Amino acid sequence: MNAGFIDRLVERIRFVEPADIGHYLQILSKEKGFLETIFNAILEGVIVTDPKDHIIYMNKAACTFFGMNGAEHIGRSMADAIPGLELKSVARPGDVLSRDLEVFYPEHRFLNFYVSPLMSDEKEIAQRELVGRAIILRDITEERLETQETIESERLSAVTLLAAGVAHEIGNPLNSLDIQLQLLERRLNKPSFSKNDQQELADSVSIARGEVKRLDQIITQFLKAVRPAPLECKKTDFNALIVEAVEFLRSEVEDRGITVDLFPGKHLPLVSLDPDQFRQALYNVIRNSFQAMGSKGHLRIGTACDDSHVWVSIGDTGGGIDPARGGTIFQPYYTTKENGSGLGLHIVQRIVRAHGGEIMIQSAMGQGMLFTIRLPRDDRRVRFLPPITEERDSQG
Repeated sequence: MNAGFIDRLVERIRFVEPADIGHYLQILSKEKGFLETIFNAILEGVIVTDPKDHIIYMNKAACTFFGMNGAEHIGRSMADAIPGLELKSVARPGDVLSRDLEVFYPEHRFLNFYVSPLMSDEKEIAQRELVGRAIILRDITEERLETQETIESERLSAVTLLAAGVAHEIGNPLNSLDIQLQLLERRLNKPSFSKNDQQELADSVSIARGEVKRLDQIITQFLKAVRPAPLECKKTDFNALIVEAVEFLRSEVEDRGITVDLFPGKHLPLVSLDPDQFRQALYNVIRNSFQAMGSKGHLRIGTACDDSHVWVSIGDTGGGIDPARGGTIFQPYYTTKENGSGLGLHIVQRIVRAHGGEIMIQSAMGQGMLFTIRLPRDDRRVRFLPPITEERDSQG
C-alpha cells in the first residue's frame, strides 16, 4: 500500500469533506485488495507483526505452512498462535534473522525463516523505532532432505561397502570356532592332562571364547549400523523406559563399584518412540559412561521436559573429552577404548535422528561428560534448527 498516500491522507483528514471520505476509502480498499492478491499468489509465506510480535497479517502460504486460519489468529502473539515460535528467544527486536525452522504440523517440513525489522519512517536513524517485523518463509524441505541424505550417504559409504564382506568372511567361521573350543574344553577334563597343562589350556580357551564373543558383538553392532530397522513407534512412558534400562544394566554397573542416582522429572507426557530401539540407544550411552569411569565413579541420570521437548541427561565422572573432538565421537569406528568397536555411539546418533531428536554433549578433559538426548513432544508444532555452522560442528 502506498505509504505516502496514507501519510498525506492522515495529515489532511480534518480538511476532507464528508462526501469525499467514501472515495478515499475506496482507493484504500482497492490498494489493499491488490496487495493481498499478490501476497496470496506467491509461494513464500509472509507474516507481519507489531512491535510486541502480535500477528497483524498472514498470507495464504503462511497459513498453509502452519495449518492455520489467518483471520482467527490476527491479534494473537506469535508464540501463542504457533507454539515453539518465539522470536524473543532467538533475536533482539532490531535484529535481522535468518534461521531454518522444522515444522511438525500439519505436515513435517523444513522452512527458511527470515525476519526483518520494520522501523518508523524518521529522518534521523537514531530516532527510528521498531513498529513491527516482516517474516518471510520459504519451503526448503526437499533441499534439506537431499542434503541430509548426501551427508549420511557419504558418512556410511565406507561402512556399507565393507558390511557384506565382513559378515560373510567372519560370521560363518565364528560358529565353527566356538564349537571346536567347546570340544577342546571337554577334552581338558580327561585325566591324561596334568594340572598345569589343564590350567594353561583352560586359560587359552577362556581367552579365545572371549574373543569370539567380542567379534560376534562387533558384527552385531556393525549390521545394526548399516541396516537400520524401521521404527515401530508407540506412546511410551518415558520415565518408566529410563528406569527399565538402568535396572537392566544395574549388575554391570555395581560390579564396577559405580553408584547410580536417578532423578525422574514430574508430569512428563507420553512420547511416541520405538521402545526397543530407544532402549538400545540408552544401553549404549550408559555403557559408554561407566566404561569411561572404569572402576568406581558416579552416574547421574535425570529426565525433564519443556513445551517442545522431553529429554534424558546422563552424566558421568569419567575423564571427559576435548570439546574440540565432540563431533568425532559419533563417527563410525572412532573409539578411545582399547577393545571398543567404535560403533556404539554412531548407532545412538542414528536412532535418535530417526526419532527426530537431537544429542547434546557437555564435556571437558578430566571433568566427565554429560549426554542429553532430546525428543520432540507429540504436541509440538515447530522448532528452530541450529545455525548451519553449529549443526556441522555437532555432526563432526
